[in-house]
Amino acid sequence: MKNKPDDRRDNVDKIQENISNTIENFNLTQDTIEITDNDKEKKTLEQKNERREDAIDGMRSEIRDEAIDKKNGYR
Repeated sequence: MKNKPDDRRDNVDKIQENISNTIENFNLTQDTIEITDNDKEKKTLEQKNERREDAIDGMRSEIRDEAIDKKNGYR
């Protein structure tokens, strides 16, 4: 049984889609934070959005790396 070759041609698109989805979730959570009166829930949601911000930063960095690799022919 042979391993599938690594096909990275659409990685940037996949990462960008993940960023878009994460930003959408971030914004929906911000809306929920504004309307909730439960302080414990607010804190939990704020922490979740902090993690999302970190994830977005990481994915943007990954896109830069993938774009450089793509330019260099994935060598």
